[in-house]
Order: sequence, then C-alpha cells, then structure tokens
Amino acid sequence: MRIPKAAHTAQPWRIHEFTRDFRIDDVWSFRTPDAGPEDFPVMVAALKKAYDTRPAPAAVNFLFAVRWKLGEIFNWDTPGEGFGGRVPSLTSRLPEELARTKSDMIPATDPFSEVYQTDTEAARELGNFTVHTIMHLGWVQTKDGQYELRMAALVKPNGLFGKAYMAFILPFRYLVIYPALTRSWEKAWMDFGRPNRKALQDERGESADRD
Repeated sequence: MRIPKAAHTAQPWRIHEFTRDFRIDDVWSFRTPDAGPEDFPVMVAALKKAYDTRPAPAAVNFLFAVRWKLGEIFNWDTPGEGFGGRVPSLTSRLPEELARTKSDMIPATDPFSEVYQTDTEAARELGNFTVHTIMHLGWVQTKDGQYELRMAALVKPNGLFGKAYMAFILPFRYLVIYPALTRSWEKAWMDFGRPNRKALQDERGESADRD
C-alpha cells in the first residue's frame, strides 16, 4: 500500500543523515502478519530468497528487459556511468561502524548493491546514467502493535534527462511494478519469512557470536 512520504521522514532512520540531496519518490508498506520486533533481518532474508528462487511476473520481466536493452544500446549502465565512475556510492558517506555492516549483508542477484543494514533498517543502491536510486527498507510498529515492512525509494536524477526518464516511467511503476512488488514481498514473508524465522534468527545470532 502506498503511504504518505511523511511516514518515512517521521522515523528516526539513519538514512536521513546521508541522503539530504536525494528526493523521496515513493513510500510503501507491506503486510507481515505475526511479525515481531526482531524479525526485520528475517524479512530481508526472505525477500532475497524470493528474488533468487522465483521468477518475476511476465509484465515486470518485460519492462525490465526493455530497460536493460535500452541501457545496452545507449550505454546507460557501463562502469563509467555507475559506481566508481559518474556515481559516487552512498557507502562513501557512512561512518565506519555503519559501513562495516555491509560485509554481513546477505547477497542477492538483483541489480542493487548493499549499503548497510541494522536491526531495523537497510539501504541498497543502484547507479547509472539516468539516476542514483536508494532502496531503503525499514521495520515499523503500527498503531495496532503489529510490525510491517516499509520501503522508500530515494532518487537523485542525472540532470534533465534523468528527470524526464523518471517522469516517463512513473505510470509503469504505479500500474505494474509496485502492485507486483507488493504481492511478491508479502508472499515472501508468508512463504520464506514467517515459517523460518526461528532458524534465521538463530543463524544470525550464531554469526554475531563468532564475530
């Protein structure tokens, strides 16, 4: 469900410290029935498991295939247009204690790169010729005492072309991408998160003890 941008800015997220030059494009909430205060890492692991093991809906796959093909034709996604080239990674802005968390994050096969993760929030990024995007995930207790996942899309378009590109894809995001994302992420919690949270919590605890 799409929610007001103030729902993101009102939270005491660390991400606010590093993204003052980004704009908030969207904020969405995702239902996670029976989740508790310690289940954020479980939800993040479930999302990555779902991405790595389940195909996206056909319409979503088609849109992304078109996007990557355009990027290939016009060189939008070359190393020089991404991190280490035109786009400075958000990791360069992090304090050391937060930057260290990147090495403990579970990798995924999607195009986003890890930035940081705490017990209640995580940030991932994507940079190319068109835009620098931050996907921020946060864990929030609702008024009824339940917990839910929230996602904020923070963007910094690359000049006039980047702004035009973001405006062009807006209908596709609202009509195709976000509805599919909502179904997929909520199903990821039900299939991979809720049934396995005890094992995932124990695994995370053992990893912390070794460190």
